[in-house]
Amino acid sequence: MATRTFRVWRGDKDGGKFVEYTVETQPGMVVLDGIHRIQAEHAGDLAVRWNCKAGKCGSCSMEINGKPRLSCMTRLNTFEPGETITVQPLKTFPLIKDLVTDVSWNYEQNKRIPPLKPRPREADGNHRMMQEDVDRVQEFRKCIECFLCQDVCHVLRDHGKHDQFVGPRFMIRLAQLEMHPLDTEDRIPKIRKEFGSGWCNITRCCTEVCPEHIGITDNGIIPIKERVVDRYYDPIAWFFKKVFGGSKT
Repeated sequence: MATRTFRVWRGDKDGGKFVEYTVETQPGMVVLDGIHRIQAEHAGDLAVRWNCKAGKCGSCSMEINGKPRLSCMTRLNTFEPGETITVQPLKTFPLIKDLVTDVSWNYEQNKRIPPLKPRPREADGNHRMMQEDVDRVQEFRKCIECFLCQDVCHVLRDHGKHDQFVGPRFMIRLAQLEMHPLDTEDRIPKIRKEFGSGWCNITRCCTEVCPEHIGITDNGIIPIKERVVDRYYDPIAWFFKKVFGGSKT
């Protein structure tokens, strides 16, 4: 049995500090196990959000040695023997206490997105879709809403543009709807203006931290940005709109 030192952020919105705790560890343990041991042996009032401990609920998101991760999926043997493991809350959202942040802003963004508006059923009462079209949007449904992509997005994290950009999680939500083979809703104007697609400059940092390995940037954000460009900035489309009118705005 070995020991590990954890450097844990303790505090609330009014301030705080890092506190070091040393606990015994066993092979196979993850960072969340270490935090639970700290709670049991040293700090029963340490606040941490978690639920499934299986990498599927997204609740235990935090920053571990400076990188946004799921603490239940980050094994202790990821780090060098003797290396101090620093854990702190997500920086993009308001701190509640210790490792818990207020992520309710994300749910408010989701409410703003126009829902699926399917086309009428065919004469026999069925909907028909090409399998490749179904497969294209299926990837986005793997999102567990851990909000690690939101945390690492520099538009939100460094520039605080929460009122102008919905972030990568909801860009792929929009992509999921826009690419749905049955959908008839036109969200492009809102994607451009209200949801702020132009703020993303394709750093791919969101894709790098996604625990579900969703191609957030290449498969979701870039195609959506291309649709906005085609609508508003394509010179040929602009010409036909000016001459003939009738284009969506």
